[in-house]
Amino acid sequence: MNDVVRYVRESRTYKASHVLPPDANIHNTLFGGLLMSHIDDVASLSATKHAKFPVVTASTDSVDFLHPIRVGDEVSLEAFVTWTHQTSMEIFVKVLAEDLHTGERKVCATSFLTFVALGPEGKPIPVPKIIPETEEEKFLHQSAPERAESRKKRRSHSRQLAEMFGTRRPWES
Repeated sequence: MNDVVRYVRESRTYKASHVLPPDANIHNTLFGGLLMSHIDDVASLSATKHAKFPVVTASTDSVDFLHPIRVGDEVSLEAFVTWTHQTSMEIFVKVLAEDLHTGERKVCATSFLTFVALGPEGKPIPVPKIIPETEEEKFLHQSAPERAESRKKRRSHSRQLAEMFGTRRPWES
């Protein structure tokens, strides 16, 4: 599959929802955890479109909440593959909120996630290379190796923490 290439546009995925009262916290804004679930879902769809195989979330680099999303707003997400490595894909997600009464829109969150494609045996498999076309796609593609290096360092640190803290629960002796 290493000789297969796909354009970023082929992985673009969109999702929109009406923010309803059960989706809200005590501030009458969308629960952050629910938004994170939407982000993971739309990123997973984008990664699957690119790989043409099942995928799993390997990491969420960040979810930067920029503005609250209020009950009554439409929340819409756009995801696309920005970069590929051997078996992994970096996905960018942009979250917009629109006040349906005024038409005002704001970018409320951005996120980078990494997914790994899995073959029939449940093991990682190679993914197609990605070809950026627009200026925004090229910008994200060019800056991806730096994010990948940061991700690698963070993952190493997480493994150290896991070893240090182990599996003992605090209430166990």
